[in-house]
Parts: sequence; C-alpha cells; structure tokens
Amino acid sequence: MNIQDITTKLNITLSPMQEAASKAFIQSHDNLIILSPTGSGKTLAYLLPLTQFVQQGDASVQAIILVPGRELAVQSYEVFRNLGSGLRGYVCHGGRPTMEEHQEIRAIHPQVIFATPGRMLDHLDKHNFEDSAIRLLVIDEFDKCLQLGFKQEMSSIVEHLSPSIRKVFLSATKPDTEVPSLFDTSNFKTIDFREEDTGERIKVFCVRSEDKDKLTTLNKLLLSLQTHCSIVFLNYRESVERTAHFLSTQGFSISAYHGGLDQRQREEALYQFANHSTNILVCTDLGSRGLDIPDVENIIHYHIPETQDAYIHRIGRTARWDKQGKVFFLLNSEEQLPAYISEADDYTIDATPCAPLQPLMTTLYIGKGKKDKLSKGDIVGFLCKTGQLKASDIGRIDVYDHYSLAAVNAKLAEKTVSNVKGKKIKGIKTIIERHTSDKP
Repeated sequence: MNIQDITTKLNITLSPMQEAASKAFIQSHDNLIILSPTGSGKTLAYLLPLTQFVQQGDASVQAIILVPGRELAVQSYEVFRNLGSGLRGYVCHGGRPTMEEHQEIRAIHPQVIFATPGRMLDHLDKHNFEDSAIRLLVIDEFDKCLQLGFKQEMSSIVEHLSPSIRKVFLSATKPDTEVPSLFDTSNFKTIDFREEDTGERIKVFCVRSEDKDKLTTLNKLLLSLQTHCSIVFLNYRESVERTAHFLSTQGFSISAYHGGLDQRQREEALYQFANHSTNILVCTDLGSRGLDIPDVENIIHYHIPETQDAYIHRIGRTARWDKQGKVFFLLNSEEQLPAYISEADDYTIDATPCAPLQPLMTTLYIGKGKKDKLSKGDIVGFLCKTGQLKASDIGRIDVYDHYSLAAVNAKLAEKTVSNVKGKKIKGIKTIIERHTSDKP
C-alpha cells in the first residue's frame, strides 16, 4: 500500500514538514535529522515513508524505533498499526519479562520493533532476534533520550548494528547534551521546521494572582474556562500531588502524572485523561513529551517552565496539527513572564459557574482480556447488545492480557453497568464495573 492510499484511507492531509520528510526519506539514502515543533506530526513523518522502506515479503526485523519512554513506544506502535500497511510491528519496554517479549517476537515475526533503549539493548545482547537484516534505525525524541542518560545504551545498540544502517533522528529541539561519537550528525541532512509559525493557532495569556499561593486563582481560572481538556504543568512532584488533591476537593475530575508514580499509576492517569474520563491532567514536565492526546484545549503554567525548551514541549500538547489552543501563565506579584515570551494578553477571569464541568466519559473495568480471547470488537458488540449502548456512546477501548478498559458515555454509565451485571461476555462470566484506582 503506497502513502497516498494510506493517507486517503485515513483522511489525512500531510503538512509541509511531513511532505518534506517523506520526500527526503524515499528519494535519497541520506541519514536524516527532522526538527519540528512538538505536536506537528513527526510520528507520521517517519512512519509513512517507513512503510515504503520495509520489505513486506521479508519476515525479518528490518527497522527499530527507539523512544525515551514506555508511553511513547506504545503510542507510536498504535499509530503504526492503525496505518493498516500490512507490515507487522511489536513494542518492547520495561515492566514485563524480557523472556515473554522474546517468545512473542518469535511467534509474530515483526518487521518493525518499537522499544525503549534499555529494553532494546537487552534483546540485542541476548540475541533474541536476528539483527542482520536491520536496515533502519529511528530515534524519536533524540534530545530527550540523551537528557535521560541513554547515551551508553544507544551507543551499544549502534555497535550491534551494521555500520551502513540508515539513521533518522527526530526532535523538537536540538540536543543540548553531548552527542556520542557514534551519532556524529555532521553528514546528516537536516529538515528544520522549528520556525513554523504557531502564533495563529496558539494564544498566550497572563493571569495575575493576588496571592503568592496560586491555587485559588487556578481554581477560578478552570471554572471560568469550563472546558473538557486542560493540562496544568508544575515543576515538582510534590506540587503536582498538592494541586491535584486541592482541585479534587473542589469537585474537578483530575488525573495526576509524575515520575514518582509507578508505571501502572502513570498509565491509568493518562488513560483516564485521554479517553475524557477526567478533564484535567496535573503533571510535571514528564507530561510534556511524547503524549499524543488530541484536542487539549488549554495549557496552564502554574510554575514557569525552567527553560525555553521546556516551554516549547509543554505548549506542544495543544494546537496539535491544525488545531487551536490557549496557553496561560499564572503569575503572582513576585513573578514575571519569561524573556522568551514576546507577547501575552492579560486574561480577566469572568464570574465563575458554581460547579466544575463534569467528564464526558466514564471508564469501565472488564475482568477479562487477551488471554481470554477477548477483542475490542467483542466488547463493542457486548456493550451495544447487552449494555444497550449505541456505538457513538462508546469511546476508547484497550484490551490487556487479563483485563480490559472501555470508555462509555458518562450519563449512561450507571445504567450500562446495571444492564450488564451478571451477564456473560463471549460466553464468559466476569466483573464489569466502574474503573477505580485499585483495579487491576
């Protein structure tokens, strides 16, 4: 399937950056550096031409994609899978046994593997798959991989691979960390779209707080916005916990996300926010990278970003592709806008509603998953027939090994749970209930 067929099927119009990246990828043999703002579609910029680069008739691993975190690895694999190119992919990351992944790789025979650097190196060191056919190395969020200390792992991965392997590195900013000698980019062709004007799509506002502690102002701002998808950025884990707790006591539906949470807690927070079961994500800068959550309407800087690069990545969560978004700086009397902000309008908080806007969706927990031969189609059919929902009332569904999560219309959730109570799904009796933090 060629790129035109894929974009037509998905109803996608490529941006100038994606067009330039695809052309350079397909029409040359150059190593590439693609620099473009966060949220501009860099994942598709390399995945679309990759589908033409990988040989469908060859069952060997031909391309590996390295990313700095588990969430981005899973998201990138999902984008690849949804292209429907006919190529087989697989995702590797920490949090599960390497041996289990080894067995699945041998069964699936993926041609493209998405992985975090440490887990990929583990597989290569153990010779868990044949690496002689690998012709392409992609590193997404290259600067972040360096910042997180993956220099040695990435260098060791390159040493495992053929010296002639083609390399494609992607980032929103140039690395400010020393680049390992094995990644000498002096002979790379650079596609630089960082100067793309987002001014028409992102409006920046300044919100003044009379108090040094800005929680009351944040509460009033969120009430005045009355939108379903906002991200509040803070610089410290403890501040995230404190702010999330405060907003929860005010009646807001919150997901908290930071590096001090375990993997399951982070995944749960993102899942609930991405499927609109919560309206507000309160997070550190961990949430500013690699999270492809559509339709984020507002970015709120409770704490001023520590660097301009941090600001670039934060605002990249909104106005993705051709969407629009708003950015707010909360400033007390001792703070001022950073020098890299050239223009910001003062924002006056209007008279506020009495209560926060409630989420559009509710997440249901289903106690069966892939190991029980359960699929997304089975869940949709069950929720429509037995739960008496329409397909339009069902949102994101994720099927894991031993359980599944499904987003349904929040107004119909209680009735749906009542309708399916005690009923079998695909001939199997299981628990189906509102998702809580102690599940699974």
